[in-house]
Amino acid sequence: MDSVISADRLTKKYGELTAVDAISFSINEGECFGFLGPNGAGKTTTVRMIHCVSPISEGSVSVFGQAAGINNRAIKKITGVIPQEITLDNDLTVYENLMVFARFFDIPRSEAKERVAGLLAFVELEHKRNSRIGQLSTGMKRRILIARALLNNPRLIIADEPTTGLDPQARHLIWQRLRSLKKQGVTLILTTQYMEEAEQLCDRIVVMYQGRILKEGVPQRLVQDEIGREVVEIRASEEGDAGLLATLSPLYTGHERAGDTLYLYCTDSHALMERMLSLNLPNVLHRPATLEDVFLKLTGRSLIE
Repeated sequence: MDSVISADRLTKKYGELTAVDAISFSINEGECFGFLGPNGAGKTTTVRMIHCVSPISEGSVSVFGQAAGINNRAIKKITGVIPQEITLDNDLTVYENLMVFARFFDIPRSEAKERVAGLLAFVELEHKRNSRIGQLSTGMKRRILIARALLNNPRLIIADEPTTGLDPQARHLIWQRLRSLKKQGVTLILTTQYMEEAEQLCDRIVVMYQGRILKEGVPQRLVQDEIGREVVEIRASEEGDAGLLATLSPLYTGHERAGDTLYLYCTDSHALMERMLSLNLPNVLHRPATLEDVFLKLTGRSLIE
């Protein structure tokens, strides 16, 4: 596949603070590329530089062959943005919000009406056409943001934590709509803190932390490479770790301690579980490895403010 977005040592500084620290990546046409990371990792700052609303401090990023910059209207014209914040006018109806936004792209009124009707059907909100924004649920508002992002028929969609605060039903509906766009050939950039969301949507991800990229790859391959296939959690005091690990070696491929839990990573847990059963260990949980395990291993299991 062709690379349509390419960053080379992309950097963003706010005075002495480096929010994005010389990161490099490429995104292929038609794929969903995810930026994962905790709050303050630099995800949103990165995508703001990609869609030309935040100036670049150092390095560069190109979008469909054009250098991204604060005044690049050509990139903005082919990009649709689903923001974190609900940026809709509460004093207007759903239909009026979309029609006003269509004017920013100089879409003729007759054509805008057709697009709005089609997009309201796409997000399943035709019945809310004449409702004011304040009358909608948070999930409905986020679906309106998706419709708004598609008004200009973009080649690139940037979804910045699009399902924050939503219930499971609304989250799954938005995932369906984003997957549908990808099938149509739209390139998607997703920022998220939800590991399940990344696994559902992303072809490739990067894990960001403190402005840097820690790892890049296909989600399931990262799980396999960093963790293995399975995880065993043992709730036990830290004092017994050395003896327990010696007893269980070499039946695990990696381990870490967080609070009251010892995590053991393994490719085949059968022999490991048999050994633990013989030790009669209490409070043992055996489960498949997930992308969340990768995320926590790379970024840490403790809160850092």
